[in-house]
Amino acid sequence: MKERNGEHPFGDAGQLIGLGLFLLVWVGDSFFLHLSTFLADYVPLPVRLIAAGLALVLALGLFRSGHVVISHDERPKHILTSGAFRYVRHSLYLASMLTYLALAMATMSLFSLALIAGLFVFYDFIAGYEERLLEEKFGQEYKSYKVSTGKWVPGIARKHQAPSTTTD
Repeated sequence: MKERNGEHPFGDAGQLIGLGLFLLVWVGDSFFLHLSTFLADYVPLPVRLIAAGLALVLALGLFRSGHVVISHDERPKHILTSGAFRYVRHSLYLASMLTYLALAMATMSLFSLALIAGLFVFYDFIAGYEERLLEEKFGQEYKSYKVSTGKWVPGIARKHQAPSTTTD
């Protein structure tokens, strides 16, 4: 399968499968089976809803700001460094993860939280793939952007340093 527009070839399908699986687990556990929601007895509903609401507000902001990369027929021809991309390199993926987290926090479904960990591994994999494509396309400019911007968390950027070439 060939990559499309700088995305992993299975990125869209994987995200849809992940969404479906998450909703199945979350709804099933939270509203019917209650196998892993026992923590909801110890964390008051207002606390859970406030935390979930904050995560959803942040996710909405990231979706709105990061949507510029998918809202046009053609991808931007430069590195986006404004809006959410000023702080994190994968704002849309992060917004998806925060949405999942908000739902899991609202009902304290531990099964859902465990599934989020698996979904994060998937998102990190496709984000890494896309970053390699962006490095090929933009070279040092993108590498510099990576050094100054967090992949997932603002302010936490991996410092890429060239290997030392000293000779004795």
